[in-house]
Amino acid sequence: MKFRRAVLAVLAFVVSYEAAMNGDYISKVAMAAAFAVCYAVTSLRDYHMFQLNSYKPLGHIRWMGRNFSTDYARRHLCAVLTLSFFIFNHWIFPNDSWRAVQTAGAFFVMQLFINWPQKAKKPLVYTSRVKRMLAVNALLTTLALIFSFQTSPPLQAAALSLWLICTPLLMLLTNALNSPVESYINRRYIADARRMLGDMPYLTVIGVTGSYGKTSTKYFLQRLLSSKYNVLMTPGNFNTTLGVVRTIRENMRPVHDVFICEMGARYVGDVKEICDLVRPKYGVITSIGPQHLESFGTIENVERTKFELVDTLPEDGAAFLNFDDWNIRRRVMDKTGGPKIVSYSISEDSCDYTAFWIKTDASGSSFMAVLPEGREVLFETKLIGRHNVTNILAAIAAADSLGVPLEDIVIAVRRLKPVPHRLQLLDRGDIIIIDDAYNSNASGARAALDVLGMFDGHKILVTPGMVELGNAQDIYNRSFGEAAAGVCDYVVLVGERTSKGVLDGLRSQSFPGEKIFVVGNVDEAFSRINAISAGGKRKVVLLENDLPDNY
Repeated sequence: MKFRRAVLAVLAFVVSYEAAMNGDYISKVAMAAAFAVCYAVTSLRDYHMFQLNSYKPLGHIRWMGRNFSTDYARRHLCAVLTLSFFIFNHWIFPNDSWRAVQTAGAFFVMQLFINWPQKAKKPLVYTSRVKRMLAVNALLTTLALIFSFQTSPPLQAAALSLWLICTPLLMLLTNALNSPVESYINRRYIADARRMLGDMPYLTVIGVTGSYGKTSTKYFLQRLLSSKYNVLMTPGNFNTTLGVVRTIRENMRPVHDVFICEMGARYVGDVKEICDLVRPKYGVITSIGPQHLESFGTIENVERTKFELVDTLPEDGAAFLNFDDWNIRRRVMDKTGGPKIVSYSISEDSCDYTAFWIKTDASGSSFMAVLPEGREVLFETKLIGRHNVTNILAAIAAADSLGVPLEDIVIAVRRLKPVPHRLQLLDRGDIIIIDDAYNSNASGARAALDVLGMFDGHKILVTPGMVELGNAQDIYNRSFGEAAAGVCDYVVLVGERTSKGVLDGLRSQSFPGEKIFVVGNVDEAFSRINAISAGGKRKVVLLENDLPDNY
């Protein structure tokens, strides 16, 4: 890769130099070619980040503000220098076109080196929407190139440099220009999904939402219900309106009896939008906590959004609610009317479904559950952690209420497998990895530390900290660091900026500095881990959170 980049750099420099020595027209062509390559590399980064920010313009603008010094300033440094040089050079040498063009080629080559695409955890997906945006961008850029040919070489180079600096704004412009088309396409897809659901009047829809635990609960519920019903669930993290629409249009079949729909949210109204589409009869709220506070603003907005699910359920429906969560219990304490409330808990004796005698260790978990009508049942599972017991209990409550035989539920719980990246155990011989890398939160991070504490050996935490917690982010990360200091033997922090709060928490507990490592990525983290002397003990590594490329 480095060899190809070096060859490209030399060729670009030679072409720009030779072009400059052989006339203005060839100079302009060379400049345009160098700019086109440079612009493609730079602008694709903008579309990648916009996609990771869920195509939300306001959210992306906030992201741009947070990352200006670390991302945009570095990426556009060469273009700014080039533009500055042209202004200065054209003032000092107004008739020396070749000097400006030659320098432009050199600066554009530098830009290629600085902005050469790095390996991404989740690369840009060239969806139809992205392709349409790129097409409009290419049209605008082509028009700019054509216009640039009407100017002198120095002014052309200056104009193209300015265009390069404006790539983030041009990306937002293409999104704005395409928004009527995207809205029309989305409405058509949503109408198609609504029609398909309308053609299945006997389909039972279950909505699952919560600040954390919803994906695990969805998977567990699907396994338990599948012993009696033909079940479709939204796969992976397809928990937005368009993700749900895609699931319905691509996977829904007349043979399905139950549709389990995970409902994610970053803004007030997101859950209601999905509910208006799928019209659930049953709903599960797993938790309400400080998740996505950056977009929600307050915990009250989180609560209001999650309860949009309960508010849309019919009178003959049921809401399965985690009464271990005070925010949930308080919300329905004086509630009258609406769907039936079915409570579950691992700490409250007065709930409809309660788990007690909970035993959990590195080999799995067991618990006794008290069900309505005084039924007591022993459940065993290979899954670890008390919070997994809570999620399983939610699935038990829903499956039992929907008529799945109890003996089938017991068998299904015993056969449950870990959900990928959610306390998933990976045995690598001399290293055990507890993979809890998906979207960490304050409650889940503490639970993961409890699980890490169950194992014997060198306990190693790998984390970048938690994000999207607004002004409280440093507070939660510091608290996480303080808790980690009491469990871990070593801590590897991925990225200085997001992990600063965790580092402060570790230091406040006098955690040994020589056992803290700050690295740039997970690969570097494992290099550090491999270098740790085990002394005959096994290394147990907790991967807590794995931030996407926009962090």
